[in-house]
Amino acid sequence: MKIGDDWFTKTMLTSTLSRNEKLSSQMGTTNSEFANLFTSVLNEMMNGDASSSIQPTFPSFIENMTFTNENSNMDMDSFASNSTESLRFQSMGAEKINQVLGGKLKGMGEVFIQAGKRFNVDPALLAAIAQHETGNGSSKAANVKNNIAGMMGKNGLRSYPSIEESIMDMARNISKNYLGMGLTSITKIAGKYAPVGAENDPTNLNNHWVTGVSKFFGQLKA
Repeated sequence: MKIGDDWFTKTMLTSTLSRNEKLSSQMGTTNSEFANLFTSVLNEMMNGDASSSIQPTFPSFIENMTFTNENSNMDMDSFASNSTESLRFQSMGAEKINQVLGGKLKGMGEVFIQAGKRFNVDPALLAAIAQHETGNGSSKAANVKNNIAGMMGKNGLRSYPSIEESIMDMARNISKNYLGMGLTSITKIAGKYAPVGAENDPTNLNNHWVTGVSKFFGQLKA
């Protein structure tokens, strides 16, 4: 017989699908699509042809299957990729930012907010990048060149008249060349901003960019 021809088999199928709702989500399908596939598989088995090839009718079926251990801790890369819906401007208090800023960044919370609002970037992202790039305001680039974001020019690291101007330039750059280009997570931004194996990174510091920025970002968003 065909699955779904009588009340009993329909009831069994409904019960089975309800227990596998999470699997449907992980496969990137709707419950209706999953039900159709599940029914097709059972039909083939009932007809004695379980080895036949059943072609999914929805895209990227296999590619979208991701099975995870629900008890495992999310790593920094996962946090950076999945924890925020948007890195565009979100309001926050300058006091909260100032609590974590040190060195040349000390007291710049309001500037990060102004830059974020002007260029539509989350101030927490700007501050987190600056903290990581400068060792929280302690780097030579920050102290000598007022460069708080590792911004490069024709002759190497750019020099700025003030920390404020460096923050504004970073916000402009992140908005236009990263968020505006579809790089909407810390991990995606890192691939262009601090690519692993870059020629100007002989000590491989870029390996720690995602983890470092994500840590500071998480502190500011907590």
